[in-house]
Amino acid sequence: MIEIFIPGNEPLRIEHLVLDYNGTLAEDGELIEGVLEKMVDLAQHMLIHVITADTHGTVEEKLEGLPCSLKVIDPQDQDRRKWEYVVAIGPKMVAAVGNGRNDALMLQTAVLGICVIQKEGASSKALHAADIICNNILDVLDLFLQPARLRATLRN
Repeated sequence: MIEIFIPGNEPLRIEHLVLDYNGTLAEDGELIEGVLEKMVDLAQHMLIHVITADTHGTVEEKLEGLPCSLKVIDPQDQDRRKWEYVVAIGPKMVAAVGNGRNDALMLQTAVLGICVIQKEGASSKALHAADIICNNILDVLDLFLQPARLRATLRN
């Protein structure tokens, strides 16, 4: 668990990191360089979950051996499936990361929602649902490896 003390707010206790795959961890089905190493580091502090409709059909192969759980969802009602997943885990202990319209509900429901804008862009619904917006996934993962950055962004 990562505990983040934020002046003016209740501490965040993040046990689960729920990540979208395509557009978030991967571009065109390929893991973004540097993601693998940071996920291994983060897995020492929290449970990592990847949830995706697997657009390119490669997610199992690309995540093989990584310390994360994988949930491949039906292409129908993706936003609802991702939301249900976060609710089942317990949203008060979840940080969620995504970029698509189908990520907006999960970003809004998690105690901490982060929208990432990379080559695929980001949905305006995801942007409005997020607590934090980052330029790339490596910066997002670094927020949890260097929690003082989260404190600085979220303090009142």
